[in-house]
Amino acid sequence: MARNVMKERKQDMYKAILELKDLQECMDFFEDICAMTELQSMEQRFEVAKMLNDKKVYTEIMEKTNASTATISRVNRMLHYGTGCLSSVLDRMEEDEK
Repeated sequence: MARNVMKERKQDMYKAILELKDLQECMDFFEDICAMTELQSMEQRFEVAKMLNDKKVYTEIMEKTNASTATISRVNRMLHYGTGCLSSVLDRMEEDEK
């Protein structure tokens, strides 16, 4: 598939996500577009990221989330060497909770 078509397809999906109006619509959208296992994996990785951001240790994260050490390591690597967006979002969410 041509690179431009793939980029456009990718951008279209993210533009659609930006059109979501509230939490319920967001949940409905992802339930419609993802398989249940995909959603569960994303939710688990997000919970792991939150716990890592809160300085929780691997054993505690494993107990609470049932995530493997490989998943926890992957998320930890992403938090430290990724784009930084997830950390920023987690920080914003933490500020909103205060």
